[in-house]
Amino acid sequence: MRHRVQHRKLGRTSAHRKALFRNQLTALFTHERIITTLAKAKTLRPVAERIVTKARTGTLAARRDILTMVQDKEIVSRLFDEIAPRFSDRPGGYLRIMRLGRRHGDAAELAIIEFVDYELSAKPTADGDKKPSLMDRAKGMLGGAAKEEGGDETPAEAEAAEAAEAAEEASVEEETKPKKKAAPKKTTKKAEAKADDAPAEEAKPKKKAAPKKTAKKADDADAKAKPKKATAKKADVAEAKPKKKPAAKKKAEAKPAEKADAKADAEEKKEE
Repeated sequence: MRHRVQHRKLGRTSAHRKALFRNQLTALFTHERIITTLAKAKTLRPVAERIVTKARTGTLAARRDILTMVQDKEIVSRLFDEIAPRFSDRPGGYLRIMRLGRRHGDAAELAIIEFVDYELSAKPTADGDKKPSLMDRAKGMLGGAAKEEGGDETPAEAEAAEAAEAAEEASVEEETKPKKKAAPKKTTKKAEAKADDAPAEEAKPKKKAAPKKTAKKADDADAKAKPKKATAKKADVAEAKPKKKPAAKKKAEAKPAEKADAKADAEEKKEE
């Protein structure tokens, strides 16, 4: 947890951080607006606001103290003569931070740090008219842009009207242009050669198909059918023959009859 940690190291040593802030302060007081990462902007804002508050005094001691941080006499004189007097009635809060989103590549969150009274100067075009800047367009889309002096339209609305007019002109030009006829297809040499050979091939008589040889197949079928007839005859002969009883059963039937005759003879002899 970052409890009671008031400063950011920004992955640099103390000497490296001081050099970074010197360069950023010099650029900020020169252009009054710079783009940097969000962490650096939050760290730079209190340092820059303390310098502006010190410059409001206008003393020699304050000038010499600021020269230890911003080592450019021209920029320091501009800070004392132009920037500090603009905030003489403002009790702090001279800078603002606006987020820009993440940077492509390392996904670092970017931000703009600028003075609160900073105004974008429109760049003059070749015709002499002032071209609206990106910030003016963004403010116009959000509804915060000031309206033009000569009319009621904002720069964003004027650009939208110009785009609509350009689209209408383009559609009218497309309608007035005559349509081009499709070019005839080019035939290749191979296609022409095939077209010449086609009538010659149609003129040739077609060959008759040779008769199929079925005689051998019929003979083979008859040869295979003959053994089947022989087997059928054998089956009929087997059914016609009477079935022979086993000899063992006949002998078994004869023995009881002989025994009965022997008993009868023995009884007759006893009676005599």
